[in-house]
Amino acid sequence: MPESVGSTNARCADRLREAADLLEAQGANPFRVTAYRRAADTVLHLDEDIGTLVEREGLPGLDALPGIGRGIASALLEMVRNGRWTQLERLRGSVDPVQLLTTVPGLGHRLAERIHEELHVDTLEALEVAAHDGRLESVPGVGARRAASIRASLQQMLSRSRPRRPASAPGGSAAPSVETLLAVDREYREKASAGKLPAIAPRRFNPSGEAWLPVLHAARDGWQFTALYSNTAQAHQLGRTRDWVVLYFYDDEHAEGQGTIVTETHGPLSGRRVVRGREAECRAHYAD
Repeated sequence: MPESVGSTNARCADRLREAADLLEAQGANPFRVTAYRRAADTVLHLDEDIGTLVEREGLPGLDALPGIGRGIASALLEMVRNGRWTQLERLRGSVDPVQLLTTVPGLGHRLAERIHEELHVDTLEALEVAAHDGRLESVPGVGARRAASIRASLQQMLSRSRPRRPASAPGGSAAPSVETLLAVDREYREKASAGKLPAIAPRRFNPSGEAWLPVLHAARDGWQFTALYSNTAQAHQLGRTRDWVVLYFYDDEHAEGQGTIVTETHGPLSGRRVVRGREAECRAHYAD
């Protein structure tokens, strides 16, 4: 195998192994750890350059490799096309979601920062969901016309890199129930408050480099979860860094979804923990 092929594949394999090591150190499910290490071995021993495979076959070609599911295939596509992997940066504490959002045509730094602060999105896929469900156009400075333009740009950017079907649990649900999300949120906050979780040192808003951000990896109802307090400028300004929780969820093929849980401050759910964007389901949950 030519040196250039080996080095490209080795860089991707190294990232997968680093993610596995971080997940293991942070107490994640051994199934997730093993899956990333197995995928790293597959990539390292490919007979061709993974970039060549991507150009020829795209996501389906990666998904067809032994030990590579939809989620890891999407991760490899991100590494090859963008030279980065958001999930790994999140595990390291070095993710910069604002910089990522500015890769969308028409999104400058200020507007990208405002979108991140308002919607708590840190991936292009999460931004696309917000662009389609109406949340994006409600952000000051966006509006319906700009939201439509962003949707079109994201469609073009992600059309070749999206999984063939959305993340889903073994039972077929597209996302965990609000009951499951609220249970993981409760587990995270209780363990974080008791000092029972490992902590990472986020790069943003942390000039001292202190490892203050607790991280939980958990399995519940067929889903794998990673939970972190929101480390945004708005969370710091409003004193909500120990209230707003971002949950990343993964199905059995490691495809990723995201949700944010906050304490509601007004209306009938005031004082309750609420999954943003799923308030109606939360009202039904608390009414039971």
